[in-house]
Amino acid sequence: MADEENTTEVLLSISLRKARFSSRSRRADTAIEMLKDAVSRYTKSDKNDIWIDNKVNELIWSRGRRKLPTRVNVKVIKLEDGTAEIILP
Repeated sequence: MADEENTTEVLLSISLRKARFSSRSRRADTAIEMLKDAVSRYTKSDKNDIWIDNKVNELIWSRGRRKLPTRVNVKVIKLEDGTAEIILP
């Protein structure tokens, strides 16, 4: 987790509305990818180095695979080694 001193934290509001354009059975998976893409663009880190907290995952999947929340507010913590964590604020 984020126990190091050289970290940067930022609150982001990420829209997941475009995930509705994907097929119904893939909407939650698409939303996770959109979340990683947005954080990757903001923190300039690789998508493989982004860690999503279990509570964020449960928030996206809370209403099932087909009915997503349209917007997610998250806290992004970028560590010194280039990895990023996505947690709820």
